[in-house]
Amino acid sequence: MFCQECGKKPATLHFTKIVNGEKTEFHICESCAREKGESIPGAPNSFSIHSLLSGLLDFEHIAGSNIGGIKQPTLRCEECGLTYAQFSKIGRFGCSSCYREFAEKLDPLLKRVHLSTVHTGKIPKRSGGQIQCKREIEQLRRDLQSKVEHEEFESAAQLRDRIRELERKIADL
Repeated sequence: MFCQECGKKPATLHFTKIVNGEKTEFHICESCAREKGESIPGAPNSFSIHSLLSGLLDFEHIAGSNIGGIKQPTLRCEECGLTYAQFSKIGRFGCSSCYREFAEKLDPLLKRVHLSTVHTGKIPKRSGGQIQCKREIEQLRRDLQSKVEHEEFESAAQLRDRIRELERKIADL
């Protein structure tokens, strides 16, 4: 397949862009990609996940560094000495203690990037039925407790029945 831009060189980069639900595919050569400003994986000027995080962190750093005209103290890891400003530039922690030291700034970032601060992992479709049932039961029990506290007994009874049904299903697996 030849480049869709120049039509001369073989297309070595294949991009799929989805903007507002519109899917567009590009098949272009490296030189045309550079001209268009697309990133090329493995190239010296290519985009990396560290660049993304660095951009997000730098925004956080700039937004929170001077609140109300009062300069905020510099966050620094006591273990390795890495500052939050350094972390925002390189996008990597210096040690495991950095997670604890920068936790206050990381939670909002993780919520923005991952939509959650709790890792749930992936469940295999073939063998994950029991795990999914257990997670659903845990959530239903929390909901049940809330319904009982708010004296919504009819809804609580429905949740109780669903929990029993799932527990029987687990026993059968």
